[in-house]
Amino acid sequence: MSIRLSLPQPTLWRPSRGDARRVTWIELFFDLVFVAVVAQVGAPLGEHYAPEGVARYAFLLFVTWWAWHGYAVYTTRFDARDGIQRATTLLQMVAVIFMAANAEDDLASESSAGFAAAYALMRLILVAEYLRASALAPARQLAREYAAGYGLAAGLWLVSALVPLPIRFGLWGLALAVDVGTAVVTSRHATSLPPHAEHLPERFGLFTLILLGESIVDAVKGIQSQAGWTPQAAMAALCGIGLLFAMWWSYFEGAAGPADRHVRSRREARWLEVWSYAHVPLYVGVAVTGLGIEHIVRGAAAAPLHLEEAWLLCGAAAAFAGAVSVIGLASDRLLARARVRLLATAVAFAGAMLALAPLAHAVMPGVLVLTLAVLMAAHGALIKRWRMR
Repeated sequence: MSIRLSLPQPTLWRPSRGDARRVTWIELFFDLVFVAVVAQVGAPLGEHYAPEGVARYAFLLFVTWWAWHGYAVYTTRFDARDGIQRATTLLQMVAVIFMAANAEDDLASESSAGFAAAYALMRLILVAEYLRASALAPARQLAREYAAGYGLAAGLWLVSALVPLPIRFGLWGLALAVDVGTAVVTSRHATSLPPHAEHLPERFGLFTLILLGESIVDAVKGIQSQAGWTPQAAMAALCGIGLLFAMWWSYFEGAAGPADRHVRSRREARWLEVWSYAHVPLYVGVAVTGLGIEHIVRGAAAAPLHLEEAWLLCGAAAAFAGAVSVIGLASDRLLARARVRLLATAVAFAGAMLALAPLAHAVMPGVLVLTLAVLMAAHGALIKRWRMR
């Protein structure tokens, strides 16, 4: 007599079933751990607001988002609220905590090796989840492709932690290419096995709130640094908060970023990809803007910004404006005429924000931030207008 043990399998969500699905408590807990990584990654840029700091920050923020993205895409297709799923989620959170602990130093430091190793561990756990999901016949090919691609990339990340510079950087580039390439190749399954139309956008909206919340924290740090308030510092702080509020308005109300994303055709699958990757410059734009506000308020807004600082702040706002316009463009209900108007709006407002940078030497920082806030709010209102028509 033989005893056969069968482990529970994840459930594959099917659009024909019309399942209502919202974010679970463990997913919210998972997202909160990423708050620590985002804060640690941005700490050096808050101290030294310069172009080289933005390059480092953008790279690490993308890797951080990609780690979050992998888990979010998996859980939007496969629903397994059992002990195994909870255990693998908590293990990934442990890896994310170690990512945060190694995210503050320079890319050439030894801490970067720890960051890469922790990221590799998290991805290997994700690979195990996909191998478990491959037991489901309809998802077998998709799950195996994800497991193979992400497994290869995770191996490269792990090896990179053991080799010296500059070989480590080369392996990072190769690993990222494999990671992103895997997602691009597997996107052909989006029509037959689409992500949840409500669940995935809600997850992206929550990660956007993480970045906006961290930017508010940056503004608070700038306010706390003031021993004695001056009118210039007060104006910069209030206008900076207004700019972040305008960013929230543009994404959630203007572009309706977390709106349902149905995939019923290859065309809608392509728009889903556009919508997804447009969040990368949007997140960088939010974060760099928040750190710029902290930098301005910390300096009491007593003198005009240096040219490179002005370019960073205005460029970040312009990147956000362009990205939020593309997110609005990706709506599956948008008419072609409205897309043309949205594209023209994006070019006009992003160009206007960039045009402010060379003029920053002639005005106080508070005036510059106020102008950006007004432009951002007007931009969000126009996006909403074209989207609703």
